[in-house]
Amino acid sequence: MSRQFRRTALIGAGVATVLTAATVLVACGTGGDGGADGRQPRLTVADSYIPLPATPGGMAAGYLTVNNTGSADDQLIKVSSPDASSVTMHRSTDSTMREVGALDVPAHGTLSLDRGGNHLMIMGWEKTPAVGDELELDLTFAKGDKISVQVPVKPLTYRPGS
Repeated sequence: MSRQFRRTALIGAGVATVLTAATVLVACGTGGDGGADGRQPRLTVADSYIPLPATPGGMAAGYLTVNNTGSADDQLIKVSSPDASSVTMHRSTDSTMREVGALDVPAHGTLSLDRGGNHLMIMGWEKTPAVGDELELDLTFAKGDKISVQVPVKPLTYRPGS
């Protein structure tokens, strides 16, 4: 075997090794995008509204649906607004309402914030809201997603689908 042939064979083997390693790295990913198994949440927000507070500038509830079409669970861990000094998450049952620090968003599922159940409490409005106004809500999720939505103020008696 000639010296030239061996050198060419070694160079070819080295190039093949580098290309194989690069292909494996690309196929496996480099992290930061849902973990090693590729599972990640895919979140969208729909059906948001705020009934007009009963007293001008008073406390109001906020309702919305978070849809997760991804293959990993997530949690809503914070809601804030540049238009209100306080937005808190609450869970209601037949007889109680309590503030919670997080709400689960299941994989391939939804988190519903609606009357009589999970909901937001909004206080300290920057300006007194009127029907037709929109309030910006900034939703922060445990796995890093942040979603900002413009939520319309509806009449106090508004019910979706009616």
